[in-house]
Amino acid sequence: MSGGRMRRVDEAVRAVLSDAIAKQLKDPRVGFVTVTAVKTSPDLRHARVLVSVLGDQREREASIAGLRSAHGFLQRRVADELTLKHTPALSFEYDESVERGMRISRLIDQELGSRPARSDG
Repeated sequence: MSGGRMRRVDEAVRAVLSDAIAKQLKDPRVGFVTVTAVKTSPDLRHARVLVSVLGDQREREASIAGLRSAHGFLQRRVADELTLKHTPALSFEYDESVERGMRISRLIDQELGSRPARSDG
């Protein structure tokens, strides 16, 4: 399958899951979750679903556990809404890139704030 088609499949799966998690999932463990990316295997058998979760470590773990227990429901939503040869088996993982990006941004701000102002005149 071409790279462009895989990106479209990944984005379609991400959109379906985002909508289902926000509007249909009733698990109280699942807090404010954002599906940041989906990476589907070329044979469409598996999909890694990367999510960011607002909250502390305990809330993140609870949300991931809730998503993992709801994988059957969420997989059914993907099967019902998308016409794919195979419905991928979903695995949910915490996406650390958002947190890492915020940490890097804070470090840059701290470094810039500790430098004396330059005059270019």
